[in-house]
Amino acid sequence: MARAFTGRRIAFVASAGVLALGLAACGGSSDSGSSSSAPAPESSAAETSEAPAPAEAVKVTLITKDSTNPFFVAMQEGAKEAAAASGVELTVGSGKEEGDDQGQIDLIEQAIARGDAGILITPMSQNVNAAIEAARAAGLYVIALDTPTDPPDVVDITFATDNCLAGEAIGQWAAGWLNGEKATIAELVIFDDRVVSVDYCRANGFLKGLGVEVPTLEDMASPAKSGSYTTGAGGEYEIACLEATGANEEGGRAGMEKCLAANDAINVVYTINEPTAFGAAEALKAAGKTIGEDVIIVSVDGGLAGVEAVKAGEIQATSQQYPLLMAKLGVEAIASIAAGGTPPSPTSANGEFFDTGVKLCTDMPMDTVTSAEQWTAQQCIDNAWG
Repeated sequence: MARAFTGRRIAFVASAGVLALGLAACGGSSDSGSSSSAPAPESSAAETSEAPAPAEAVKVTLITKDSTNPFFVAMQEGAKEAAAASGVELTVGSGKEEGDDQGQIDLIEQAIARGDAGILITPMSQNVNAAIEAARAAGLYVIALDTPTDPPDVVDITFATDNCLAGEAIGQWAAGWLNGEKATIAELVIFDDRVVSVDYCRANGFLKGLGVEVPTLEDMASPAKSGSYTTGAGGEYEIACLEATGANEEGGRAGMEKCLAANDAINVVYTINEPTAFGAAEALKAAGKTIGEDVIIVSVDGGLAGVEAVKAGEIQATSQQYPLLMAKLGVEAIASIAAGGTPPSPTSANGEFFDTGVKLCTDMPMDTVTSAEQWTAQQCIDNAWG
């Protein structure tokens, strides 16, 4: 269970960006966000009137990629907390696993049929675009969380970490650690059969941060398999493998095993998220590699287990995101819009999304990191979700 927004987390939420949402009270709620009626006004001897009918609850659906990844579990908990506080009737659903486009499409169609005010979604891929467009045409306000749609204007707005900058930060960190040594790289991504923005943005962002030329951001196969990296001291690099993992621990283990079979000299492992990193670490240790000496692992997400692994030395650096904040702001935004409030505006440098922030978590800070503020593992633990 994700922890409540208390202590340092409240301070972080306040500093992450301001949404002037001005929420109207919509009554009490249960854990699922269902509303209760306001009490009837008192009648007087001079005038008696019937109590007005209770306002219909604002209905919102949250659709994540799955319900097992700690990142999405935390996002669901953040949405439930915000729904309970805002009097929103919340429906939570997900695909069965990463790649279940149809599961997300079915949930979008159900939200339309239910007459929801809006949808929060971590979109699986471009395959769900048509369903999102249908929801907007039906009058639902749609917010993407964490994963921007491709193109970005398929949704009304996105609340997310800048995944490209998150990737760049760990690439810049890796360049500092290498200090001119050759980088023999394993890339453990989500998919190899579809285009997903969070996948290519993190992976190619990592390479850009390292100082590798990336001809086409949207194409993870576009960088040359070998050449020179330029960040920090600079040096030579070789991409030993690019393996799809499904963004889970089992996939990380299997992918890393394939990479080591292809090239036993791998010394830099990029992973799409921390569950993938945990699987990769198991495979590396089974192969007799010393993590932090023979090889480094860098990742993105910043969940509690992930940043505890940074403190323990199993992951050397990870970029921390804030899924509870994304979900909280998303629920509040739809509730505000339903009450007549102003829709939120993008805050990112490119004007495409509302940036919920990123920190680089490591106990070995590097001067080469410029894309994110560096926090110690303990600082990240204090602000972690999951």
